[in-house]
Amino acid sequence: MERWLQSFWYQGAVPPWWTRPLSALFALIVRLRRAAYARGWLRSGRPACPVIVIGNITVGGTGKTPLTIWLVNELQSCGLRVGVVLRGYRGTAPGPLLLDDDTDAASAGDEAVLIRRRTGCQVAVDSNRLRAARLLEQADVQLIIADDGLQHLALQRDLEIAVIDGARGFGNGRLLPAGPLREPVSRLDSLALLVQNGGEFLRDPRALRMQLAAQPLRALAGAAAMPLEQLHGHAVHAVAAIGHPQRFFATLRAAGLSVREHGFPDHHRFNAAELQFGDALPVLMTEKDAVKCCAFTLPQHWYLPVTVQFAAHERQTLLGRVFMDARLLDILACPVCKGPLQHERAQSLLVCRADRLAFPIRDGVPVMLEEEARQLSSDDPLLDR
Repeated sequence: MERWLQSFWYQGAVPPWWTRPLSALFALIVRLRRAAYARGWLRSGRPACPVIVIGNITVGGTGKTPLTIWLVNELQSCGLRVGVVLRGYRGTAPGPLLLDDDTDAASAGDEAVLIRRRTGCQVAVDSNRLRAARLLEQADVQLIIADDGLQHLALQRDLEIAVIDGARGFGNGRLLPAGPLREPVSRLDSLALLVQNGGEFLRDPRALRMQLAAQPLRALAGAAAMPLEQLHGHAVHAVAAIGHPQRFFATLRAAGLSVREHGFPDHHRFNAAELQFGDALPVLMTEKDAVKCCAFTLPQHWYLPVTVQFAAHERQTLLGRVFMDARLLDILACPVCKGPLQHERAQSLLVCRADRLAFPIRDGVPVMLEEEARQLSSDDPLLDR
């Protein structure tokens, strides 16, 4: 089924005639649903803390979860207590569920467990993101990020970020089922930020270029690490159950590996037999798949972590917009004493009166490092405001 859909979504085949009226019906439902939320006919709610939504308008993976992990880590480095809400797709636990370090992917879903392990932040899963957000509020978070929540309009938000697959774009430009779009491309006009994952740069001044950089391979069993380049010229089995497996396979081939592809549907729940191929070749998988396979690992099983990278000026642009739209400068605490900070807008400073420190704000992004802060004299006028 997936290969058949991909043939006309992305590969130029003509969609079956009967998919076109269904796409028109789907478009009508999308418009009516958005209008119902806008007019208050369908109920929505807003948590007390700011909400940032990271999503996409196409079916399948575009890099939302790696961007979520990157943004959580960036904001945590500024001293913010960040929480993440997800649907918890294919998780068996009834929501809302607040993850801990022992929660497994079978209960909460692979993406939720991956985010928890990579960031250490509070993560809540529920098909109702607003209910999950309420649970995070009880856990004393200051900011909520919704991973894949662009179409979940019951959760009101302060900032929306859309991630676009730079290689596949919007496919044939049609709505489901004739094309891969969940919403019309015009939906992007209402968004504050567009982030493109690889591929050719969009002709849009808001689009920022994101790259996924491969890290050293990690063993599923034990703590061993190995540079991906060490397998240059070697044959490997590559296993991927993600939205766009070809991106993973292409990464391995770009590193000079001879790849034997084993693609599975997104969020596939593996069993031990599916990772055994009757030989001793290395078996490589994504980190999202690895969190589901810890119970039946073999010595030749490895996963490939990836990290998000931006050019320095685009990182500043993205973070500056996040801090501005989500009003984060007003809720930061001093990294030294954890006390309140005074936002001096005219001088682009955050001032801690208790420690007499002034932290700079550069291009809208606070630099929350003690070594970057200016020590204020006891009679400095900033301390009297």
